[in-house]
Amino acid sequence: MAFFDKLKNGLKKTKDAVINRVDAVVKSFRSVDEDLLEELEEIMICADMGVETTEEVIDELRDRIKEENIKDPELVKDALCEILCEHVGEGGELDLSTVPSVILVIGVNGVGKTTSIGKIAADLVRRGKKVVVAAADTFRAAAIEQLAVWCERAGAELIRQSEGSDPASVVFDAIAASKKRCADVLIVDTAGRLHNKKNLMDELSKIDRVIGRELPGCSRETLLVLDSTTGQNAVQQAKEFKKAADITGLVLTKLDGTAKGGAIFSIKNTVDIPVKYIGVGEGIDDMEPFDADQFVRALLDTEQGEDE
Repeated sequence: MAFFDKLKNGLKKTKDAVINRVDAVVKSFRSVDEDLLEELEEIMICADMGVETTEEVIDELRDRIKEENIKDPELVKDALCEILCEHVGEGGELDLSTVPSVILVIGVNGVGKTTSIGKIAADLVRRGKKVVVAAADTFRAAAIEQLAVWCERAGAELIRQSEGSDPASVVFDAIAASKKRCADVLIVDTAGRLHNKKNLMDELSKIDRVIGRELPGCSRETLLVLDSTTGQNAVQQAKEFKKAADITGLVLTKLDGTAKGGAIFSIKNTVDIPVKYIGVGEGIDDMEPFDADQFVRALLDTEQGEDE
């Protein structure tokens, strides 16, 4: 099954919660008025788009209705979809311009961080990249073992030490291995915690110093993994992690498991960080780089163009 089809299937719960309800609402109105806008506002809030984001979208929609003198409720839906497309933003490519390039992956436990690393590694390997992964989440032996399984499936090499080892030491070893094996990309797993922001910042700073010393001038990405099923909790995590780290991109997991996929709009609007990967399943090929146009077309259940 092509990823676009998986995406359409994965977004079905969100589509049912948003687009289908929008369809029903616009068909029940014969004129465009504030009551219609209030109904649309409620739908978006229920889809976890967030109050602030929803208010911005409705304000833009209200302005567009006035500017274009929209009288047909069906045209209101078209205008709403255009505005949502604008709000989700473009994803942006990973910066992998140096050999090796470094991808630092952060996020709380339980969001799918380890599996996301395996899936991203697999995507890069499919693109012809040689990938090394550093198991720098040394606080949990289970995390290291799980990562080893995913790296084997992805065709990436794992650099590990024993549980409780210094994460920066693991990164040092992984950098040495990346240089020796002429790896294209080094992916670094990190401890999944946020409850003590100072410890997180100290740990990331130590890893940062090792990378800066051993790979000066390398291209670097810091990806924050968020669980889409947690809705506004994911928004809050994004806000807190942004204070602790220089995040360059977001990875949204489990979009197939929620009717609250609208949180993607709220996350993007709140932290203004591009979404770079999305996941819609448990398989190793169920995560791909984020394509805003593809995402919105899948959400709206429209077909891909013939040229794609």
